[in-house]
Amino acid sequence: MAGGKFITLEGGEGAGKTTLIRGLTHALADRGIDTVVTREPGGTPGAELLRDLLLNGDVERWSSRTEALLMYAARVDHVERCIKPALNRGAWVLCDRFADSTRAYQGVGGGLSAAELAELQHFSLGAFHADLTLIVDLEPAIGLERTIKRGEKITRFEKFDADYHERLRQAFLDIAAEEPQRCVVLDGSQSPEAVLTAALDMVNARLFSPA
Repeated sequence: MAGGKFITLEGGEGAGKTTLIRGLTHALADRGIDTVVTREPGGTPGAELLRDLLLNGDVERWSSRTEALLMYAARVDHVERCIKPALNRGAWVLCDRFADSTRAYQGVGGGLSAAELAELQHFSLGAFHADLTLIVDLEPAIGLERTIKRGEKITRFEKFDADYHERLRQAFLDIAAEEPQRCVVLDGSQSPEAVLTAALDMVNARLFSPA
C-alpha cells in the first residue's frame, strides 16, 4: 500500500461514526498525513448512484442477495477508483462502512451465509482488507433516536424492526471477536471526545511504527 493506511469505521445506525471520522481527520492532518474521507455504499460517482438505489425506497425493495450484489458492485468501483489510488500515493483512507457492514446487514441481518459472502468478497476484492477497523458499539434504540433528532432522512435500513438492529449490533461484536488483530470495539455511549481519544490510542498503537 506504499505507506498508505486503510481505516474503516463500522457500527449500527447513529452510533457516531461520522463525528469520529471528522475527529480522526483533524488529528491525522495535525500530523501532516494526507487523508481521504469516503463512505459506503458510495465514494465514486457510479457507487453513489447505487447508494441511492440501496438506501431509498421500501424496506422490501431488494432481497438480501440483490443487496449484497449491488453493495459489491459499488465496492469494487470504490476500491478501484478511489481507495487504492489514494493508498498508492501514500494517503490514509478513512471509510464510513466497508465489507463488515455487508457481513452484518446482508449476512446476519438478511440471512445470507458467511461462506457465500466470503466467496463474493474474494471474487470481488481478493485479499484486500482494512488495516484497522473501528467498531462503534451503541444500543440500537439510542442510535436510531440520535438519527431522528438530527433530522436525517430515514434510510431503508433504519426502517427495519428493533430485532433486526439488535442482530446487527451482535454481528459487529462477533466480527470484532473473530478478528481482534484488525478490529477494535469503541464504546459509543461515551462522549464524542472520549470515543475519539480511544480511537486515536488504537491508531497510534497499531498503525504507527515505534520511534
